[in-house]
Amino acid sequence: MTLLQPTYFSPIIQYVAIAKSKEIVFEVEDNFQKQTYRNRCYIYTADGKHSLNVPIQHSKGIKQKTKEIKIDYKDDWHKIQLKTLETAYRSSPFFEFYIDDLIPIFEKRIPFLLDLNLKCHDFIMDALQLKIPTSKTTEFHKEVATLDARSLAVAKSKTIFNLERYIQVFEQNHGFMSNLSILDLLFMEGPNALNYLESQTLNL
Repeated sequence: MTLLQPTYFSPIIQYVAIAKSKEIVFEVEDNFQKQTYRNRCYIYTADGKHSLNVPIQHSKGIKQKTKEIKIDYKDDWHKIQLKTLETAYRSSPFFEFYIDDLIPIFEKRIPFLLDLNLKCHDFIMDALQLKIPTSKTTEFHKEVATLDARSLAVAKSKTIFNLERYIQVFEQNHGFMSNLSILDLLFMEGPNALNYLESQTLNL
């Protein structure tokens, strides 16, 4: 059993953990923290590593649980991100294979960040054709008896994950970039993405 944070189109290492799990538990009782993959992911564009951020509605001076965080749609960020993905990956081998199933996630205004992240997860699991029993926490515990992989959601972590190289669209421009969003791997490797995940080493 592996305890994970639901994150936004999670980094590849998170799906390495998922692919090696027999059961997943999502942490939904924690307080929201900045500088995490809860509301951001990184993709590879012609200009290099690029952050896709989900803007949230802030409550000044009040700690909020992640599940209470609402998304801010005033700037149509979801439409901009979809165009950015299309520009970055339309020449990738498997972009056309997945884009029709991906578009509805960006077209629907999902009110809560947690629900968006879970919908992203469902899309990825379907794309990977991976079925793993999943549940949610009912209360928060700092220490747990299961494999605690919640730290994989920390975007500014100093831990370096040495994932194996796979071909990337703009690799000739900026070299191989490790541990980007799972979308990068999916668009490049397609059905082979699961084999890739299962072959990687997870050090927590």
